[in-house]
Amino acid sequence: MTHLTRCICAAVFAVAWLLPRASAIVDPQVEAAVQAVYPALVRIHVVFEEGGAGRMQKGRASGSGTIISAEGHILTNHHVAGRATRITVRLADRQEVRATLVGTDALADLAVLKIDKQDLRNPAAALPVAKFGDSARLRVGDVVLAMGIVANTEMIAPGGALRLDGEVVGELVRWIGHDAVIFPGNSGGPLVNLGGEIVGVNEVGIGSLGGAIPSNLAKKVLDELIATGKVRRSWIGMNPQPLLKSSDAKAGVLVGGVIKGAPADAAGMQAGDIVTRCNGVEITASRAPEDIPVFNRILLESQVGAEIVLEGVRDKNPMIWKVTTAEREPAEPREKELLSWGITVRDLTALAAKELLRADNKAVVVQSLRPGGAAAASKPSIRDGDLILAVDGKPTPDLAALVTVSQEITAGKTKPVPVLVAYEHDGCNFLTVVKIGPEPDVDKPGIAKKAWIGIDTQVISADLAEALGIAGSKGVRITRVHPATQAEKGGLQIGDLILKLDGTVIPASRPEEADVFGSLIRKYRIGTEVALAVRRDKQDLLVKVPLETGHEGTVDLASHECKTLEFNSRDLGQDDRVARKLPDDFKGVLVTAITPAGWAALGKLATGDILLSIDGKPVDSIETLKSVLAELEKNTRSPVVMFVRRGITSRYIELEPTW
Repeated sequence: MTHLTRCICAAVFAVAWLLPRASAIVDPQVEAAVQAVYPALVRIHVVFEEGGAGRMQKGRASGSGTIISAEGHILTNHHVAGRATRITVRLADRQEVRATLVGTDALADLAVLKIDKQDLRNPAAALPVAKFGDSARLRVGDVVLAMGIVANTEMIAPGGALRLDGEVVGELVRWIGHDAVIFPGNSGGPLVNLGGEIVGVNEVGIGSLGGAIPSNLAKKVLDELIATGKVRRSWIGMNPQPLLKSSDAKAGVLVGGVIKGAPADAAGMQAGDIVTRCNGVEITASRAPEDIPVFNRILLESQVGAEIVLEGVRDKNPMIWKVTTAEREPAEPREKELLSWGITVRDLTALAAKELLRADNKAVVVQSLRPGGAAAASKPSIRDGDLILAVDGKPTPDLAALVTVSQEITAGKTKPVPVLVAYEHDGCNFLTVVKIGPEPDVDKPGIAKKAWIGIDTQVISADLAEALGIAGSKGVRITRVHPATQAEKGGLQIGDLILKLDGTVIPASRPEEADVFGSLIRKYRIGTEVALAVRRDKQDLLVKVPLETGHEGTVDLASHECKTLEFNSRDLGQDDRVARKLPDDFKGVLVTAITPAGWAALGKLATGDILLSIDGKPVDSIETLKSVLAELEKNTRSPVVMFVRRGITSRYIELEPTW
């Protein structure tokens, strides 16, 4: 299960939908508050991607949100839609419309979407919009609608932190704790006061309490995401923590540590310092973890690149530090798949480089590998967490450089190219050879055509022979007669016991000798007529059958791996037609494998399906399938409609690839 799916599916990441009028709602104030917000509530359905096993894995998820602008902006959680590649929104009046991701902020766990108003029944109609309230005015005991009572306005996660894309949400957010009942799958919905205003965005559940992101923080993040598509935050490289219990300080936070080379270090800050004021604003004494997000927010929301003045004490001596802030990097930059390598990779951040005790961050992090892929097959093999430093003698200081050099090496190639790769593992510099590029088609050796008799059989075991009244006899029993074969024309039937071949006893009496009869037949020339001694209903018959050319086995059939849509298929063989009782003129290709968490899997294509058409274009063989898929990739159509036969019926399947 992926990180995003875990967050959305777990009961602790949910919020109750506000419901329309019911008999239980009798208070006019409550009723008015419900009706003020309910029309603006939406259900969000997303397709998302996340790196794993050397590829971008796909999944579906859902959550809640609220329309907060006349233009159609929706506020929800990052863990609902922050990794979405496709978003559909269902409005309170059941209209279903497309939406796009405007911006997302993992640290605050907030994301902003925007409805495509052209999908509305009446694009010119005004959208219902919810209004923000002031979360700072909430007090313990206030009634809020989700529905519940505020139990804590400064809740944090006890014993740990909530991490999203590497970000520790609790470093910034102090949740509004409330006792509303929380249900799975509804993250991102509003917490509403009795005035019908949004005072929080429901996100977590801790114990018996639900937790909501305060609306004042959410509104600030929302405005910046709408304006610029991202949130810029300051960083000084200082680790704040609550004052020690033995401290008699009346204000401030304790400096637990300073990162070497960071702005705080350049300003002369040290572990043990106590910061009491920031730009003239006094910092309340931090006596518990709940107090730290308040200080963090002061620093994070400072202007990037600005000088901030911190005042405090060191060994009871007054201190002033002038710190020029740097821009805070994302904890984990978004990963990207390199199919030719069989890996997903991401940039190495400056902070991550420091944690690895590296002089710089000029490298690319291997986030995951595909088992059996080019990188995993290298010797020595590259592993998760390794850093790629150079390829074919060309430095790869970032993801863009690695993509470029990989494309240059594989351009126009039809087979993998062995390249020298420099990488770092546990601080040591290694060299290996990785064969990157198109994976070669497995050469199928030409198989000489052999004779075939057109029947399937089972061995007549000793017990079976005795039960059939032919104790001591050896041979085979016919289990299937293939239609339109010489065997059928010669009169062979299911249940016939073949005891001799051209006068010689068939030496088969144990189940493990199942291939003996077929091996004897294959020794003959094609076209030879063989005489079979047959026992049928206590009658002995002599049946003569001309041998035919053996039909193609599975290994001989044309096959194709569709890497874009992530499924494998092959031509239908004679055995497939017989087993499924398909007519000889039935056309299609058999789906033989589905990549887990791929586009085909997401669309519910299944192994064993027979693919009949794509977007209305018939698929009668692997060759036509390749042609249709090539046209699809050229036009980047989405969704892709597949028509398949499954069992005794057929169905349409929609795949929604991000090309």
